[in-house]
Amino acid sequence: MPLPAQSGPSAGEPSTAPPSTAEAPPPRRLRPAQLLFEPPAEEPEEERFFDLESIDDPAELLRRATELTLAFRVAAERAADFQAIAAAQLADTRRFDALSPAEIAARIDWTPDYATRMVEYGQTLIRQQHSGEQH
Repeated sequence: MPLPAQSGPSAGEPSTAPPSTAEAPPPRRLRPAQLLFEPPAEEPEEERFFDLESIDDPAELLRRATELTLAFRVAAERAADFQAIAAAQLADTRRFDALSPAEIAARIDWTPDYATRMVEYGQTLIRQQHSGEQH
């Protein structure tokens, strides 16, 4: 029985036909597996404030709380100094994007009068820094 005629190239010959223009389907995306249980939620830790809750001795508690109060007061004063310096720098008219005290006040919820005073205080601090660096 004769073999059917081959219409394409024989087994050892390279194909001269253009590659198929039909694109392969995009790879299937696998969906994540559905959870059959809810993972346990972590228990929130008890709120602690510098371990003051664990101090039983009232004298020690007073001493430690006073230390923290003074430290926070000093930190708040330093932060206010940095706010004033930043406000003065933002209001510096030599900047192309200088802000008015009212614009500064709107950014950080100050009154315009307070912003003006902070800009002036910041300018004083900047002058003090520059005079201290020159000596």
